[in-house]
Amino acid sequence: MPNAFKVITRDVCPASSGTPETLYTVQTGSTLVVLGLTLSNVHNAQVTASVTIVSTTTQTSQTQNTTAHIIKDAAIPAGSTLSVLDGKIVLNVGDIVKIDCSVADKISATMSYMEQT
Repeated sequence: MPNAFKVITRDVCPASSGTPETLYTVQTGSTLVVLGLTLSNVHNAQVTASVTIVSTTTQTSQTQNTTAHIIKDAAIPAGSTLSVLDGKIVLNVGDIVKIDCSVADKISATMSYMEQT
């Protein structure tokens, strides 16, 4: 399995507050190791942000995954950045990373990851 280090960014998201925006969907034939995820508040006031992983994969002899919050309604002061991860997260085919914010288009997101194909 070759490994490739990659980054994905969004200048502003989500398009609509209360409607989480997809940052990344794991493609067929890939496994991802999320190495870092930062959210920057580009608004002139504090916002709250949430990051979820939508997953329906099932590991051997385990129950099916469901949607899980990585952070929920975390306060980010104006002009500040929040590092979301304290460790690494493994994502499987079809897993989706989504971002939401209390104000539309006021979060800038950067996710670095290693992709195994």
